[in-house]
Amino acid sequence: MNPETKATIWLAHAKLVFVAFCWGTTLIAGRIVAQNIPNLTAASGRFLIAATIFLILLRSQGPLPRLNTRQLVVTAAMGLTGVFCFNLFFFTALEKVPAGKTALIVSLSPILTALAVSVLLREKLGIQRWLGIALAFFGVTIVITQGNLAQTWFYFTHSFESGEGFMMLSVTSWVAYTVLSRFALVGLSPLQATTYAALFGTLGLLLATLSDIPTWEATMLTWENTLAIVYIAVFGTVIASLWFVQGVSRIGPARTAVYSNLTPIFGIILGYLILSEPIHLSMIVGGVIVIAGVTLTNRAKL
Repeated sequence: MNPETKATIWLAHAKLVFVAFCWGTTLIAGRIVAQNIPNLTAASGRFLIAATIFLILLRSQGPLPRLNTRQLVVTAAMGLTGVFCFNLFFFTALEKVPAGKTALIVSLSPILTALAVSVLLREKLGIQRWLGIALAFFGVTIVITQGNLAQTWFYFTHSFESGEGFMMLSVTSWVAYTVLSRFALVGLSPLQATTYAALFGTLGLLLATLSDIPTWEATMLTWENTLAIVYIAVFGTVIASLWFVQGVSRIGPARTAVYSNLTPIFGIILGYLILSEPIHLSMIVGGVIVIAGVTLTNRAKL
């Protein structure tokens, strides 16, 4: 391996660590925003900025591509799931759930994607991946129930009251977006598919945000709230998405996915340092099990 190639690979790894950090800090910024701004308004602000940046990047490469009917349907579905639904559930959950706890639930995304691909696209999973999926679900159960496994049914049936259920819906929406992207990337580049999905999703968010207008107050436009939304849009959405795709192209999807395991670690530590959120023993134990399950799933061979 020549020095230039080696440096490029090391840079890809460094970028992926930063991506995980961005996702972890997005949970902190989202927690701040969710306490002060209506959910739909916050989500619209995030993606209005992000979609504009994506559109500028795509336009810099030449004329915008014209989508056929199939591509329009798929990218619109991506916008509905990965932008509209994901953000609505994401900010709703962060109203109620500490950022560190949501980070652990978010870490289910890679294995739920693997499960969805297995069921919907008929891709076989080996025993090691099934074991990893089971471990990760067990870890999240410990986190949600705060270690009281005897009351698992009660906690899950009341999870929407406490917010964890909305975060699970947020993760599920992202899984649907990921699966749909496989179809969108037939004939479209990642940037093209991401941009059109962001545009469709942003349009839906803006229309839905009309219901928030009566609740708007000038006090919402504090520098903290504005800075948090801009940070989420630029770092947690645009930069993270582009660098993650770069990582897939340079070191492969399996090795890239492993870096998502760092997100809950950053989320818990930053939640403690910035928001003074408590770290419970059940979060540590459940978090270790979740990370072990995700790592096992990502490293397994099909």
